[in-house]
Amino acid sequence: MIIRKYEEKDLQQMIDIWNEVVEAGIAFPQEDFLDPVSGKEFFESQSYTGVADDDGQIVGLYILHPNNVGRCGHICNASYAVNSKCRGRHIGEKLVSDCLLKAKDIGFRVLQFNAVVESNIHARHLYERLGFVQLGTIPGGFRMKDGHYENICLYYRTL
Repeated sequence: MIIRKYEEKDLQQMIDIWNEVVEAGIAFPQEDFLDPVSGKEFFESQSYTGVADDDGQIVGLYILHPNNVGRCGHICNASYAVNSKCRGRHIGEKLVSDCLLKAKDIGFRVLQFNAVVESNIHARHLYERLGFVQLGTIPGGFRMKDGHYENICLYYRTL
């Protein structure tokens, strides 16, 4: 498996993976699904979009973009998605590790996560293992798909 920049031929598989996470309603803040037009626009608008390519099959992806503008424009944000059938293969770790390198190459100085759902223990353990520091918790900051609210954790890592 390699982590590489996405290509247009990857878009449908990327959209399928992204929409699977949105549909689950337990990790991404987005509620709207991507279609071929909105998906292309969305992934093209990022500072960088990477994919995990397992012999031609896209099994995961990440998006990287500024977290803010102007005097805070050196802080970036990212989101990661892995095909549910491929979880447990350390794809997320490879995506995050690649993202850290790309963010630094682009010129960002800090990677910040604004909304890691507290119950997403696998992601939280991964981020902490990779050197991210939890800044705090926002009580009830994430509305789950079933309508109840869970805490979100903010993390950062200097690049």
